[in-house]
Amino acid sequence: MTDITPAPSSDRPVFPEGYGIPDTTDGLLPWSDVEARLVAATAYWLATTRPDGRPHVVPRWGVWLDGRFWYDGAPTTRHAVNLTTNPACALHLESGTETVIVEGESQPARAAADGLGARLSAAFVKYKDQGYSPGPDSWAGEDGGGLRVLTPHRALAWFSFPGDATRFRFR
Repeated sequence: MTDITPAPSSDRPVFPEGYGIPDTTDGLLPWSDVEARLVAATAYWLATTRPDGRPHVVPRWGVWLDGRFWYDGAPTTRHAVNLTTNPACALHLESGTETVIVEGESQPARAAADGLGARLSAAFVKYKDQGYSPGPDSWAGEDGGGLRVLTPHRALAWFSFPGDATRFRFR
């Protein structure tokens, strides 16, 4: 895994009184443990906001690479249309008890076949058994092949709530 972004800072998330969030930083999760789950996951839930303010959530296939979430699909899908109006979004892994939530912005992207495209293609190999294996040139065209990238602003994670509940802030 090549990470071109600096590690985020970490602290405790703010929860209402009574949730048992520790007062100290003892037991905070290391970003490397959270990022490993983002890399290994095969199902991600993406939340966006429709132009009229209503929420929209969709399962997505994608890859965590270089400190960002890369995924593709037709620019006419509901989530892509939503992101055109408002790029703010949230990404959640499937588990509600071993939780990873990433908040950030999603933008259209392109990837040259001989650079990022090759690395993305190699990372997408995790979907080969499901019949999806894009080649390195899949995202090199003028429209980027529907490629999008979610750049994180912050994340919340816990694997043993509330003791390890951790908030990450990206620069």
